[in-house]
Amino acid sequence: MIFKGTRLSELTKMSIILILGVIIIIGSSAYFFAELAEGILEEESFFIDEFAVSVLNSFDQSFLASVMAAVTEAGSVTWISIGSAVLAVYLLFFSGFSRWVAVFFLVNIVGIGLLTQGMKVAFARERPELLEQYDGIGFSFPSGHSTGSLAFYGFIVYVIFVSNMNTALKWVINSCFFFLIVMIGLTRVYLGVHYFSDVLAGFSFGLAWLTVCIMLLEVTLWSQRKKKVS
Repeated sequence: MIFKGTRLSELTKMSIILILGVIIIIGSSAYFFAELAEGILEEESFFIDEFAVSVLNSFDQSFLASVMAAVTEAGSVTWISIGSAVLAVYLLFFSGFSRWVAVFFLVNIVGIGLLTQGMKVAFARERPELLEQYDGIGFSFPSGHSTGSLAFYGFIVYVIFVSNMNTALKWVINSCFFFLIVMIGLTRVYLGVHYFSDVLAGFSFGLAWLTVCIMLLEVTLWSQRKKKVS
């Protein structure tokens, strides 16, 4: 796990830096999401939406559309649900991690799904286009592919980070997951089923939620170690 030991006095400088970083991530992500949400409620138009569409449309090629359609599936409800079930089973029975890791993973995934759907209904922003073949149905804000992929793949990044895997390999794999998350968000704009502001809001909210879940997990594991010592 990220934080070792059983007492606050045992926190290393790196642990303190990580804690401060977490506070900054949660605060800045929540603030950015709130700014976008306020604009949606006031029915503002975002320059970044038009700019993103013009940039992505400049790469309009038939083969690229096929690639984007394939990549976007990695953030679909079906794919992430299956992946979450597999990962939960692994974390519970085969990983060697505390079962609290699986518990908070499920809280992370189920929570982001419910919160995203609730916000979609609350903001009721219409999509640029309704395209069922790309899961482009229902309301638009925030992007469910963006929140879901960040919560799901982001937790995998965390699991890899705290594992005993070779450090260089960790960086390679986690960089690939980071790239995948970004690409999933971009596919939603390229395929015309989301505004770029939907994707940004999804990433910012997903990051805040993921970080909260990981920190609660770390606090729980620290508390469990402290109980065993005492």
